[in-house]
Amino acid sequence: MATKKINTPADADHENPDVKTIADIRAQKRASMNVPVSKLPLVEKEDVGEKDFRSSFHWRVFRVMAELVDGWTFLADMKKRSVTFFGSARFPEGSQWYEEARKLGYMVAAADFDLVTGGGPGIMEAGNRGSFEAKEKFGEDNKNIGDSIGLNIKLPFEQRINPYVEKAIAFHYFFVRKMMLSYYAQAYVFFPGGYGTLDELFEIITLVQCKKMNDRVPVVLIGRDYWLPMVEFLEKTVLKKFEGIDPGDLAILRIVNSAEEAMEIIKHAPERTEF
Repeated sequence: MATKKINTPADADHENPDVKTIADIRAQKRASMNVPVSKLPLVEKEDVGEKDFRSSFHWRVFRVMAELVDGWTFLADMKKRSVTFFGSARFPEGSQWYEEARKLGYMVAAADFDLVTGGGPGIMEAGNRGSFEAKEKFGEDNKNIGDSIGLNIKLPFEQRINPYVEKAIAFHYFFVRKMMLSYYAQAYVFFPGGYGTLDELFEIITLVQCKKMNDRVPVVLIGRDYWLPMVEFLEKTVLKKFEGIDPGDLAILRIVNSAEEAMEIIKHAPERTEF
């Protein structure tokens, strides 16, 4: 009596290469979320009702506290030497600043610094990719190579994270995530970007200006064509015309044009010991 062959899902995939596995579908869905925050799909908030405890401000306070505790606990396990990258989520692979961020990410990791980004696409992906490639070259077990780290945004159904992040934590609240990105680094590197990048830059230089952050921590701006017009505005309009800042406040910013120049500043940055 002939034995009837039972087709398995693996057989079906073999017979029809167009059939996607669940893992493929999930990977494709995650990739669709790896876009600038302003391009993410809108998700309507669930109506939990007026009497549900989750709608109260009291519960929101505890949720914020929990995210702060989780974030600082995550950062405490990192190396004391880390560099945070900021920049546009819109630069594709092969563009000038994507490749410069990728190169600098490699150099930072090879010099035993952890590389921290927002975990998304563009400059964030490029920096994580360079760090990831350094780990691939020198060995995953090499303790003298920095890790590729992402502090990403928590979405309702999927994680918004690029594929080169090795260690990650997700945040519901934007302001908590931004605090973690700006809290811990030995140097901050800014590539050309949009509103988010500028927001993060001015927050950090305000903290330095107000003596809430060590003024020896480098704030490095990469890309003279992008940053020089802004610095000229600060000098001619904000400083000289309106006297809104002091002359020394402009010295907080270090403008370079290449990964090599940025790395020279980073490797001489003093170790931060205030945390």
